[in-house]
Amino acid sequence: MAASNPDVVVVTTTHDAEPAARALAAAVVRERLAACAQVYAVRSVYWWDGEVQEGAEWRVDLKTRADLADRLTAFITEHHTYDTPEVVAVPVVAGSSGYLAWVAAETAP
Repeated sequence: MAASNPDVVVVTTTHDAEPAARALAAAVVRERLAACAQVYAVRSVYWWDGEVQEGAEWRVDLKTRADLADRLTAFITEHHTYDTPEVVAVPVVAGSSGYLAWVAAETAP
Protein backbone atom coordinates (compact mmCIF):
# COMPACT_ATOMS: atom_id res chain seq x y z
CA MET A 1 0.00 0.00 0.00
CA ALA A 2 1.06 3.51 -0.71
CA ALA A 3 1.30 5.48 2.52
CA SER A 4 -0.58 8.45 1.12
CA ASN A 5 -1.77 9.89 -2.14
CA PRO A 6 -3.58 13.22 -1.84
CA ASP A 7 -3.57 13.45 -5.64
CA VAL A 8 -6.44 10.94 -5.95
CA VAL A 9 -10.02 11.42 -4.74
CA VAL A 10 -13.28 9.51 -4.85
CA VAL A 11 -16.15 11.75 -5.92
CA THR A 12 -19.63 10.54 -5.00
CA THR A 13 -22.99 11.52 -6.39
CA THR A 14 -26.41 9.86 -6.43
CA HIS A 15 -29.24 9.55 -8.93
CA ASP A 16 -32.88 8.51 -8.67
CA ALA A 17 -32.77 6.00 -11.55
CA GLU A 18 -30.26 3.33 -12.53
CA PRO A 19 -30.20 4.18 -16.28
CA ALA A 20 -29.50 7.85 -15.50
CA ALA A 21 -26.77 6.92 -13.01
CA ARG A 22 -25.11 4.58 -15.51
CA ALA A 23 -25.36 7.19 -18.28
CA LEU A 24 -23.77 9.84 -16.06
CA ALA A 25 -21.00 7.43 -15.03
CA ALA A 26 -20.26 6.54 -18.66
CA ALA A 27 -20.24 10.20 -19.72
CA VAL A 28 -17.79 11.12 -16.96
CA VAL A 29 -15.42 8.27 -17.84
CA ARG A 30 -15.75 9.01 -21.58
CA GLU A 31 -14.75 12.63 -20.88
CA ARG A 32 -11.70 11.30 -18.95
CA LEU A 33 -12.84 13.16 -15.83
CA ALA A 34 -12.63 9.86 -13.92
CA ALA A 35 -10.79 6.62 -14.54
CA CYS A 36 -13.73 4.47 -13.48
CA ALA A 37 -17.12 4.57 -11.82
CA GLN A 38 -19.06 2.18 -9.66
CA VAL A 39 -22.85 2.32 -9.67
CA TYR A 40 -24.88 0.58 -6.97
CA ALA A 41 -28.25 0.76 -5.25
CA VAL A 42 -28.60 2.59 -1.92
CA ARG A 43 -31.46 3.69 0.30
CA SER A 44 -31.24 7.38 1.22
CA VAL A 45 -32.85 9.28 4.10
CA TYR A 46 -32.55 13.05 3.88
CA TRP A 47 -34.14 16.38 4.75
CA TRP A 48 -35.81 18.07 1.75
CA ASP A 49 -38.74 20.44 1.28
CA GLY A 50 -39.24 20.82 5.03
CA GLU A 51 -39.48 17.15 5.93
CA VAL A 52 -37.63 13.88 6.14
CA GLN A 53 -37.66 12.04 2.81
CA GLU A 54 -36.66 8.47 2.05
CA GLY A 55 -36.11 6.77 -1.26
CA ALA A 56 -34.13 4.43 -3.44
CA GLU A 57 -31.18 5.99 -5.21
CA TRP A 58 -28.20 4.87 -7.25
CA ARG A 59 -24.82 5.88 -5.87
CA VAL A 60 -21.99 6.64 -8.27
CA ASP A 61 -18.41 6.58 -6.96
CA LEU A 62 -15.91 8.11 -9.38
CA LYS A 63 -12.13 7.69 -9.01
CA THR A 64 -10.16 10.66 -10.29
CA ARG A 65 -7.28 13.05 -9.73
CA ALA A 66 -7.81 15.73 -7.10
CA ASP A 67 -7.04 18.48 -9.60
CA LEU A 68 -10.06 17.36 -11.68
CA ALA A 69 -12.54 17.58 -8.80
CA ASP A 70 -13.79 21.07 -9.70
CA ARG A 71 -14.26 20.19 -13.39
CA LEU A 72 -15.95 16.93 -12.44
CA THR A 73 -18.27 18.75 -10.03
CA ALA A 74 -19.23 21.22 -12.76
CA PHE A 75 -19.85 18.37 -15.23
CA ILE A 76 -22.04 16.47 -12.77
CA THR A 77 -24.00 19.60 -11.87
CA GLU A 78 -24.55 20.46 -15.55
CA HIS A 79 -25.71 16.95 -16.52
CA HIS A 80 -27.73 16.06 -13.42
CA THR A 81 -31.51 16.24 -13.06
CA TYR A 82 -31.48 17.07 -9.33
CA ASP A 83 -31.81 20.71 -8.25
CA THR A 84 -28.98 20.15 -5.76
CA PRO A 85 -27.06 17.00 -6.63
CA GLU A 86 -24.79 15.45 -4.06
CA VAL A 87 -21.17 15.91 -5.08
CA VAL A 88 -18.67 14.99 -2.39
CA ALA A 89 -14.93 14.43 -2.90
CA VAL A 90 -13.04 12.32 -0.38
CA PRO A 91 -9.25 12.11 -0.51
CA VAL A 92 -7.63 8.72 -0.93
CA VAL A 93 -5.23 8.45 1.99
CA ALA A 94 -3.81 5.05 1.05
CA GLY A 95 -4.10 2.54 -1.74
CA SER A 96 -2.38 0.21 -4.12
CA SER A 97 0.34 2.18 -5.86
CA GLY A 98 -0.41 0.41 -9.14
CA TYR A 99 -4.12 1.26 -8.96
CA LEU A 100 -3.46 4.88 -8.03
CA ALA A 101 -1.01 5.19 -10.92
CA TRP A 102 -3.68 3.73 -13.24
CA VAL A 103 -6.23 6.36 -12.06
CA ALA A 104 -3.70 9.10 -12.79
CA ALA A 105 -2.84 7.65 -16.22
CA GLU A 106 -6.46 7.19 -17.30
CA THR A 107 -7.36 10.79 -16.45
CA ALA A 108 -4.25 12.36 -17.96
CA PRO A 109 -4.81 15.01 -20.63
